[in-house]
Amino acid sequence: MRHKYETRGIVLSRSPLGEANAFVTLLTPELGLVCVRAQGVRKSGAKLASALATFAESSLVLVRGREGWRLAGAVLEENWFSKLRNADAHHSAARVSGLLLRLVAGEAQDISLFPIMRGFFEALSGLPEEMHEAAEILAALRILAALGLDVGDIPGDASEFTEPLLAVAVKDRADYISRINHGITASGL
Repeated sequence: MRHKYETRGIVLSRSPLGEANAFVTLLTPELGLVCVRAQGVRKSGAKLASALATFAESSLVLVRGREGWRLAGAVLEENWFSKLRNADAHHSAARVSGLLLRLVAGEAQDISLFPIMRGFFEALSGLPEEMHEAAEILAALRILAALGLDVGDIPGDASEFTEPLLAVAVKDRADYISRINHGITASGL
C-alpha cells in the first residue's frame, strides 16, 4: 500500500494530459515543488476542478507511485485568483509564478519557496495597486535568494510584504532589479 501525504499546496500551473486528466504543478510547504497527475479533473462537473484551478490554495492528499505523484483528493481553501482585484495583479502573479517555474526545472524539495509565494499572493490581494510592482520585485528577489542565486541583504521575513518593506523596495528599485537580472543570468536562463 502506498503512503498518502496530506499537505497544503498552491497550484502554480496546470496543463492538459489526455482527454480528461491534467498535469498540475503544486508548491507545498513540506514537499516543495511537485508535479502531480490529476485524473478526471477536466471532465464537466469534476469535483476537484475548483481546488486545482490556477492560483488556488488547497488541502491535498498526494500519493507517490512508480510513475510520479498522483492526486488522491483536494479541498479548496483559498482562491487567490478571485481575490486578486484586477488584471494587473493577475499578470504580476503570473510573472512571479512563471519565474519560479523557469528557475526550478522539475521538482524541488525547497520548502522556503512556499511562504514567499503565499505571502506574495496575500499581499497582491490586500495592497493598493501602486504597491504591486514593489511586491513583485521583492518576491522575485526572495525566490532568487532562496534558490542561491542572490546573496545580498533582503529586508523582512520571506512571507512578509508590508508597506514599509515595499517602500524600501521602491527606494532601492534599481539595485533590486539589477540583482534580479544578475540572478537570472547566473541561473543560465
